[in-house]
Amino acid sequence: MRAQRFLCADAARARGDALTGTAPYGLVWVLVEYGGAWPANGFDGLALEPGVRTLLFEAARAVRARVLLIRRHGRRDKEAGPRRWAVLRYDGTGGHRQQWGTWERDEDLARAAAALGAPGEPGHPPVVLVCTHGRHDTCCAVRGRPVARALSERWPDLVWECTHVGGDRFAANVLVAPDGVYYGGLDAPSSLAVVEQHLAGRVHPGHLRGYTDLLPPQQAAVAAVLARFGPAGRHDYTVTGTSRAGPHWLIRVTGPPPHATPYDVEVTAHRAPPNQLTCNGPATSAALVHEVTSIRTG
Repeated sequence: MRAQRFLCADAARARGDALTGTAPYGLVWVLVEYGGAWPANGFDGLALEPGVRTLLFEAARAVRARVLLIRRHGRRDKEAGPRRWAVLRYDGTGGHRQQWGTWERDEDLARAAAALGAPGEPGHPPVVLVCTHGRHDTCCAVRGRPVARALSERWPDLVWECTHVGGDRFAANVLVAPDGVYYGGLDAPSSLAVVEQHLAGRVHPGHLRGYTDLLPPQQAAVAAVLARFGPAGRHDYTVTGTSRAGPHWLIRVTGPPPHATPYDVEVTAHRAPPNQLTCNGPATSAALVHEVTSIRTG
């Protein structure tokens, strides 16, 4: 009898893996449009002129930027004409900045490297990135593509498919940038509801993995406050204090003015039992889980 294929997202749902506190750190993203087949390692695997690839890679590493390949949903072949690149930069004030350009030859991507040293322009709408990187992980394609299709039909100018963003077991994953918000465990209907609310200035905790400018326990604390007191804007709550004693964290989360109510959130970190966390990697790993144990008014 043929063995059933292992799918990491199915296994994570069966275990009830916690979403909150799993967003990887990030303040800057470089997007490179590429309609051909994506290598398993994304941008690093493209057959670009070596000097250009190194230039962009080193410029991104200097500011801890993540380089993602992007494409519009449904486009699989290389297309004629210029492709787009972008540098998206998170700003804690909410005035997120972006810079966009086009490239036809490899050498044109030097402009993207140069843009990493510029502040960028405010006022652009956020970009909705859906991981569909099947060569990296099967679940990203199986669960990501229906979400990309649904979102692209609703917001064709905002939505792009992208390469690996982290957390394969939480597919379908959506990153809203440069807002720096990760959502996971989505399907087509839930993704439409989540993104619609996000664009309206309301972050719901149900599918929230976390905010990319925060540490994992801080992400868990903010998500718990949102779950207790209701959805809120991306910058309505701020982390104003963090202390740690071993696996125990005390996070102070302060609400928006005029009341600016502070909440003290206790978070405990522990390791889950070892499990296979990706489709393509048979090795097991013990994920770090951040559990909120109490919320009280400060």
